[in-house]
Amino acid sequence: MFAVKKIREYFPIYKKYPNLVYLDSGATSLKPQPVLDKMNEYYSEYGVNIHRGVYELSFKATDEYDKAREKVAKFINAKPDEIIFTANVTDALNKLALMYAKDNIKTGDVVLTSELEHHSSLLPWMKICEEKQAELRYIPLNREGRITVENFNKSLDEKVKVVALTYVSNVMGYRTPLEEIIPLAHQNKSVVIVDAAQAVHHFKVDVKALDCDFLAFSGHKMLGPTGIGVLYGKKRLLKTLAPVFYGGDMNQDVYVDHVEIKEVPYCFEAGTPPIAEALGLGRAIDFLEEIGLENIEAHCQEIYEYTLEKLSKIKGITVYNKTADIPIITFNVNGVHPHDAATCFDQNEICIRAGHHCAQLVSKFLKCTGTLRASIYLYNDKSDIDRFVDTLQKTIELFRKLDGE
Repeated sequence: MFAVKKIREYFPIYKKYPNLVYLDSGATSLKPQPVLDKMNEYYSEYGVNIHRGVYELSFKATDEYDKAREKVAKFINAKPDEIIFTANVTDALNKLALMYAKDNIKTGDVVLTSELEHHSSLLPWMKICEEKQAELRYIPLNREGRITVENFNKSLDEKVKVVALTYVSNVMGYRTPLEEIIPLAHQNKSVVIVDAAQAVHHFKVDVKALDCDFLAFSGHKMLGPTGIGVLYGKKRLLKTLAPVFYGGDMNQDVYVDHVEIKEVPYCFEAGTPPIAEALGLGRAIDFLEEIGLENIEAHCQEIYEYTLEKLSKIKGITVYNKTADIPIITFNVNGVHPHDAATCFDQNEICIRAGHHCAQLVSKFLKCTGTLRASIYLYNDKSDIDRFVDTLQKTIELFRKLDGE
């Protein structure tokens, strides 16, 4: 059995808030003590800069930072020199768009994306297409709101230079069939960029098997700290990109009229990097692997199915994604603004997300102003869901009474 009570002992937030029901891991995950300890170890024992000092403490910090990069690389089956540390997935995707578009997107070219995208995946390319007079093209979603291979193929032609897609929708929880889409894109000589922010902590992501060209994710959604993200890229492609940020530690030699930059990935990490955050992310990966992603996936699926079964008996709600591929449930209380409903949950120490979830095109597709979202992770159990459902029923009753007044 998946020992949720034992797992919760690693999360100090439950000591301060023992009645907390946290169902907003899609926004950010809670942080286990080992991650906090690793970051505190850096700050208290060798909290100096990396790559610059010729003294023991700097060597120690550099070694720990390099080990964190190696852990991240192994986690997604990449090589360490294919891993770039960024501030978050938004930072990673924006930098990549700026770097890649500079020499590879021209007037009349097409960037192919979808209405399921998080704004971080969509908006950088929207602005680039405006500036370059390129076309931003959307893959039609099917009736359920999914990206299909058939619709992808219909949208693909020789003008498509970039395919920028989410691996898993942060609103609908739908998994994009990238395993079938990427070979088609490559046959078309298109580069594939994957937003994996909602994927890497739910199931095993293997960038070599997937054969994506670039992939990005954030640490804070996978038990790691905020302020750290990852950009993976095939080395042969990374070597063709010019950095957009210049400064300390990314240059090899500087002359009065030009600069020689360092090798990949160091040329993309100007300035003092998020050292403590990288170490914390490395420890978060250790924690996930100690439990096992396959065990987490099975547990979350069980709780997800339990939740759906409970919700199927409740009248007065609309569930938009009854066949999600990760444990996200997106719904509304009929006739009630999601912000108003979320306030009722908060009064019972239940944290759920309300709004458009930084993916406004999804709300437009669903023809609503926003939604409620309950996202399940390894520290949730059936008792959380029972309280969630009980509060949901009371919320429905409350608003019915108010409507009757």
